Amino acid sequence: MKKIFVFIGLLTLLLSCEPEVKYPIVPNIKFVSLEKISNDLGYDYKANLKFYFEDGDGDIGLDNITEDLQPPFDTSSIYHYNFFIKYYEKQNGTFVKVDLPVEQNARIPRLSNNTPESIDGEISIEVFINNFASQYDTVRFEFFIVDRSLHHSNTVTTPEIIINK
Repeated sequence: MKKIFVFIGLLTLLLSCEPEVKYPIVPNIKFVSLEKISNDLGYDYKANLKFYFEDGDGDIGLDNITEDLQPPFDTSSIYHYNFFIKYYEKQNGTFVKVDLPVEQNARIPRLSNNTPESIDGEISIEVFINNFASQYDTVRFEFFIVDRSLHHSNTVTTPEIIINK
C-alpha cells in the first residue's frame, strides 16, 4: 500500500511539472491592446501600448549600466533604443508615415539576468497618439523590438485607432 502512495505521489509530481518552453533566439511579438489616455480637456494624447513577447535566450532589455551604454548601445547608435515604432495617419483613405516632433522609440529595461533562458510575457509602453498639428483622426503604429544580440523581432501593426481630437 505504501508503494502505491509513493508511486501516486511521484506520478503527481511528474505530471505537475511543466516542461521548459524553448523559443527561437529571435524575439517574437504580438499586439495585445492599446488603451488611450485623455488630457484634462478630454482629448486623446497618449496611450499604453501592450504587446506579448517570446525570446529564446532572454536577452531583451537595456538598463543604464555601463555595458548597456557602450557601443552598439551608446547614444549615437540606433541601438541605443530597443523598441522602435512608426506612426501612421490615415490621410484620405491611405495610411501615411508621419514623423512626430516627439521621440517615440524607447528603451525597454532588462527583463532577465544574463542567464540564457526562454522568456515570455507582456510589455506595456506609453506612446503619443495625437498629432495636434494634423487634422486627421485615425492612426496606427508599426513596431518591433531588438534584443542585446541585435536580433530584430517581427514587425507588428496595430489596428486602426480613432483619436478624439
